[in-house]
Amino acid sequence: MAKVVKEKKTNGYFKYIKWFWILFVSGILLVVLLFLSASWGLLGDMPEYEYLENPQTNLATEIISSDAKTLGKFYLDDNRTPVPYDSLPQNLVNALIATEDVRFYDHSGIDGFGVLRAVAKLGKNGGASTITQQLARQLFVGVRSKNKFETIKQKAMEWVLATRLETQYTKQEIIAMYFNQYDFLNNADGIRSASKIYFGKEPQQLKIEESAVLVGMLKNSSYFNPIRRPELVTNRRNTVLGQMAKYEFITEHEKDSLQAMEMDINFNPESHKEGLATYFRMYLQGFMNDWISKNPKPALEGGRDKWNLYLDGLKIYTTIDSRMQANAEDAVRKHMANLQNEFFHQNTPKRNPTAPFLDLEKFEINKILEREMKNSSRWRSMADEGKSEKVIRESFKKKREMTVFDWNSEGRERDTIMTPMDSIRYYKTFLRAAMMSMEPQTGHVKAWVGGIDYRHFQYDNVIQGSRQAGSTFKPFVYAAAIDQLRLSPCDSLPDTQYCIEAGKHGNTEAWCPKNAVGQYSGKMYSLKDALANSVNTVTAQLIDKVGPGSVVSIAKNLGITGNIPEVPSIALGTHDTNVYEMVGAYGTFANQGVYVKPVMVTRIEDKNGTVLYEYVPETKDVLSKDVSYAMLNLMEGVTHGGSGTRLRHRGMQNTTVYKEIITGYPYGFKNAIAGKTGTTQNNSDGWFMGIVPNLVTGVWVGGDDRSIHFESIKYGQGASMALPIWGLYMKKNYENKSLGISDSEFEKPSNLSINIDCDRVVENNDEEDGLDDDIDDLNF
Repeated sequence: MAKVVKEKKTNGYFKYIKWFWILFVSGILLVVLLFLSASWGLLGDMPEYEYLENPQTNLATEIISSDAKTLGKFYLDDNRTPVPYDSLPQNLVNALIATEDVRFYDHSGIDGFGVLRAVAKLGKNGGASTITQQLARQLFVGVRSKNKFETIKQKAMEWVLATRLETQYTKQEIIAMYFNQYDFLNNADGIRSASKIYFGKEPQQLKIEESAVLVGMLKNSSYFNPIRRPELVTNRRNTVLGQMAKYEFITEHEKDSLQAMEMDINFNPESHKEGLATYFRMYLQGFMNDWISKNPKPALEGGRDKWNLYLDGLKIYTTIDSRMQANAEDAVRKHMANLQNEFFHQNTPKRNPTAPFLDLEKFEINKILEREMKNSSRWRSMADEGKSEKVIRESFKKKREMTVFDWNSEGRERDTIMTPMDSIRYYKTFLRAAMMSMEPQTGHVKAWVGGIDYRHFQYDNVIQGSRQAGSTFKPFVYAAAIDQLRLSPCDSLPDTQYCIEAGKHGNTEAWCPKNAVGQYSGKMYSLKDALANSVNTVTAQLIDKVGPGSVVSIAKNLGITGNIPEVPSIALGTHDTNVYEMVGAYGTFANQGVYVKPVMVTRIEDKNGTVLYEYVPETKDVLSKDVSYAMLNLMEGVTHGGSGTRLRHRGMQNTTVYKEIITGYPYGFKNAIAGKTGTTQNNSDGWFMGIVPNLVTGVWVGGDDRSIHFESIKYGQGASMALPIWGLYMKKNYENKSLGISDSEFEKPSNLSINIDCDRVVENNDEEDGLDDDIDDLNF
């Protein structure tokens, strides 16, 4: 009987052993089958080996300045610019290893010890995902599912992909891919964007504590967001520093010192509407779209048959100098804020019931506002939704919360409540500006400012906006006269009433231009003094002698496009043109008579560095060296005895806004400067074109409509509206010697055949109060 009981116990024991081994082997087989299924693609599509060799991530196109700085990027969802492993600081790599995968260099994609620890402790002390597994999930698997079965499938796929990645890439390449792939939030896709957005520097420049912040974000960038949750991120940073000390990447003393530091975030958001050279970047977008339409993608690239500006990781090398661009934007901001304050002061509803418009009847103002309403994005979007015109119009009368531009608010924005129609009128009150700076010998554009703030004023006045050139067109008349009649700056003409009768040069009626003050002095003016003081009667005599056709021909050869009518009145700048064309034209004078078409892009490369495009200069011989030098000599008179004299001022007795605008800021320039101011009728447009031997810069300031302007010439002339921007910009440029801006004399041709050594008669009736006489009478 005892034997039977013993046999039953033994059989029961072996039965349990048998079931244990069955379950154990079955478990192993299930795990093996799970991974085989994942490898065979039965649990979901797995990438081919070719894809593993070259993972297709969306790469932003990078815009690079002439001084090798990133001006901005073009991207849709991914603002990603990859960097190689050797561009990562060692402290960043150490922080990653210490925090995420301390045995990274000892495993082949899967950390067996970590897996056993996670199983034994049920994941309470962290998971077992290696850096390689995390990379596999980012590249190929995606967001972890909340469904347990799906999670198991995804985990199996991660393990298989991790082992494959380890066979395809070195450890260093995997680390670089991991950092380049991760989304650090706030448009910071990849370590390079994150480094620039959160700390304003390249990855190689990251300090240990900064690297710890970014590595800490790898746990969950949405939760550990340094902009929204600085305390949490600081604590997480300190945890990373603790891990680095634990694994002896830093000492305990270093850890304590670094943990005690405040987290210093230097937030530099990257978006299409913020950052440096926003207007230029939007011009460049159009340039690139045009280039892409004409240049198909090589077949060997595979995938799309057209280049994608936002996904293909192109590199666009531009002529813009980031330092000069920053100087230009600072100059525009400083002067325009002052000028706008004075404009608001003069256009209060009490002083001007039709503010900001002048000389308009109510029905004319309503017509302008009606046009702006129908051109607005609100009108277009509501019309696209099928809303009736009545409903759309009513929406413009309802008050709503909005953020508007304001020079005097932090960030130049403020929150307010107003109707969309009121906001249209509000934005009409702001004066606009445009500025472009170019190296005349190469045509390289160094700075481009299309407006006062791209977020709120997206119309680019450098190249989109065309306005009457005023007196800045006069040098083309003088150039034609010197070139064809062999006149010199010393030749004189009288300031008397001068009429070109009807029927001559295409005139339909007699044209008798007046000077700005409406008087004629009767004096003889040398050409140099006549240009310096913008004597309209002398300019009229010159265009009568050479004929409008000759002037139009020279202007066309200098790059001025559009339909320029061959009539005498063009001598006073009645033709509309833009800053881009005017800078190119004036560059010819500084380049010894050779016109060089302005260039902004020198080279385009694909993500691998293959050159796709290289710029070929477009040049044209327009004037002789002698004529060009004579023109520079003429325009130097503008800054010595004419409307540009204020550039020579050294200081101010009074620092009020009025004094800053009228007498100029304390520039104190002593070097050779050729230039020309321009002011159109009613002070609607203010211009200044300034030339030094290796830099030509044009500035325009005016309202959105010609009816928006200063009432007084004291404020409305080019010397008050535009010239100060040039002065502030050049002062900053000269302070930075590394820019190499010339302060030398203009190069004089050998054997100069045109006489320039003549006694100058300075006629500057308004020198005492800083006014000039360059405003043109365009009533003809």
